[in-house]
Amino acid sequence: MTDIATLRGELQQKGLYEADAPPEPHELLAAWRVQAERAGLHRAMVVATADSFGKPSCRAVNLRRSDASGLVFYTNYESRKGRELAENPNAACLLVWYELSRQIRVEGGVSRLPQNESDAYFATRERGACLEAWASRQSEPITDRAWLENRFKKYDERFTGVAVPRPPHWGGYLVSPDTYEFWQGRPNRMHDRLLYERVGVSEWKISRLSP
Repeated sequence: MTDIATLRGELQQKGLYEADAPPEPHELLAAWRVQAERAGLHRAMVVATADSFGKPSCRAVNLRRSDASGLVFYTNYESRKGRELAENPNAACLLVWYELSRQIRVEGGVSRLPQNESDAYFATRERGACLEAWASRQSEPITDRAWLENRFKKYDERFTGVAVPRPPHWGGYLVSPDTYEFWQGRPNRMHDRLLYERVGVSEWKISRLSP
């Protein structure tokens, strides 16, 4: 595992310059994720949504995939974020690694993944996580802990001896970015901020923002 303090210092001294920025922002995001994973850091991503009245909410999810198409996460469609995305299919995402003085902001439209892709991912989950997807009425009030545990037991018995299928209320979302912002901490708070803005189907404009 990479020594985090040493890596942090190296990254702060190196900085982030336009000449080193790839033309496609997902390539830079992938490189930063690899460095974070090698340092043993988390893969959580904060996703902010808003309802039809513009009232915002945010939560941390696991970023399961990032590539040229965008960022993928999975959840209950009937959760608060699922309901808000149905009303207002846009999101702002944040990946932050405090230990490395780095963060990435992503904003864009959101759409559901095809059912077959959600099925394929669901099949890779641990059985307990699959059962929880059936048992939980995510974001809804429940009477007590026992209610949830009884629901879990119910579905465990229902699917005894068979693979747990994906529930129809659970699946993946794709965030299709319009902007990426990469923030690299620097000494004296003279931080680097590079903004990628989509100007075509696969073309991006890169500009520097003041810290």
